[in-house]
Amino acid sequence: MQLERFTVTLLTLRDAAPAATTELQNAHLAHLADLYDAGHLVAAGPLLDPHYRGLSILRADPQHALELKRADPAVRAGRFEVMAMQWLVPEGLVHFTPGRLPRTVDEVD
Repeated sequence: MQLERFTVTLLTLRDAAPAATTELQNAHLAHLADLYDAGHLVAAGPLLDPHYRGLSILRADPQHALELKRADPAVRAGRFEVMAMQWLVPEGLVHFTPGRLPRTVDEVD
């Protein structure tokens, strides 16, 4: 059986995180949309947990995924920390359909 490799990243809220602002959230969302448009990101979304705040699935090895995610303005600002782990899935088991990620909080319902 062939396995597909993805990297799952988790954003965790730092203990002394700066406050979330609309400007920072918009920059974070735009960064995710850019990663998606570039073909690195296949899925992303918030987690409804006080500590674990976001999950992303990328087509990248864990080190490259960390580099991409550490460039996130919310990570650079110290709001989030990022961790990455490889995820192996039987080939063809999961399918990611084309879509669009919001670039601003105004686009989220």
